[in-house]
Amino acid sequence: MARLSIMIVAGEASGDLHGASLAKALQTLRPDIRLIGVGGRHMRTAGVELVQGLHRLDVVGVPGPAIIWKGLANALTLKRFFRKESLDGVVFVDNPSMNLRLARIAAKLGHRVIYYIAPQIWAWGRHRINLIKRVVRRMIVILPFEEPLYREADVPCSFVGHPLLDDVVHCHGTAHVRRALGLPAQGLVLGVLPGSRRSEIESLLPAMLEAVGRIRESFPDLHCVIARAPTVAAEWVNEVIDEKTLPVTVVSNQPEEVMAAADLLLVASGTATLQAALVGTPMILTYRVSWLTYLLAKMIVTVEHVGLVNLVAGHAVVPELLQSEVTAERLSAEALRLLKDRTRYDHMREALGEIRSKLGSPGASLRAAEVILAECEA
Repeated sequence: MARLSIMIVAGEASGDLHGASLAKALQTLRPDIRLIGVGGRHMRTAGVELVQGLHRLDVVGVPGPAIIWKGLANALTLKRFFRKESLDGVVFVDNPSMNLRLARIAAKLGHRVIYYIAPQIWAWGRHRINLIKRVVRRMIVILPFEEPLYREADVPCSFVGHPLLDDVVHCHGTAHVRRALGLPAQGLVLGVLPGSRRSEIESLLPAMLEAVGRIRESFPDLHCVIARAPTVAAEWVNEVIDEKTLPVTVVSNQPEEVMAAADLLLVASGTATLQAALVGTPMILTYRVSWLTYLLAKMIVTVEHVGLVNLVAGHAVVPELLQSEVTAERLSAEALRLLKDRTRYDHMREALGEIRSKLGSPGASLRAAEVILAECEA
């Protein structure tokens, strides 16, 4: 059997993690495989040969001229790479704003294109489906409602389940987790997950911490713990904490543990909401972007809910506070409504438990690797 050469193209930090898990699964199935990629330290550690000379891009909302220029430079570098390399397949992971452009280039140059963690055409960008039909040989999706949408559009598609099921901790809400994080075994613990970008920290964390202060007026024994993402500098968080003069514990790179230790979470919209659902901790979802980005999104977004946890559930399981609603008053009011109404709180926990069953079973990365190998060996 000839040695396969597969390229994995990721973008942001989450794509690097998923790309690394996928690389390990591919190596498990085909130990002699050659893996080349665009990603970060996790993919490098997983044994992927990273393409050199690329700019890092990490942006939410409307990109500025500098980001656009770097994106064009990356595209030119990768176009040269696609032209000279003999590849059995190119796997694009998430990050559709850049990866769909690169997928078109790769397909035009004769490469098999496979897409893992699909563009969210169910929310916006339905016009992209024609491009996807032309250039993507197989779409691999991780959300259950995505497969019928792509199949209806005549795009070959495989649902493999969500990779979070392989990663989320299973020590939910135990005294052991609190002790490991240096949190009190008794009393109310409020977890704060303000996002993984500086813009999210600046727009969300001040209101979140002010809300914590208001909640403490009703629950004086409340302890606050912030989950700091690895992409967030400590000083960004510390600056906000110092301004609020609120005693908190900051935990680095352990989001699931913070979720497991907390009674309630204030969470920035994103994958973290699904993580929290799998852990089973009730939450208030929140997000804020620039008004230009928000107005553009309002014109093109076609779904009723923003949070992934509500989209998977198919109805509003957790409250969503967006844009002008992101205030300490609204956050604290929603939190207190849950904390003071045990029936409402328990109902949310039950609903979150149902979401786990909808996301499939563990082993998503391995199943995705099997699909990729079948396409590349066809």
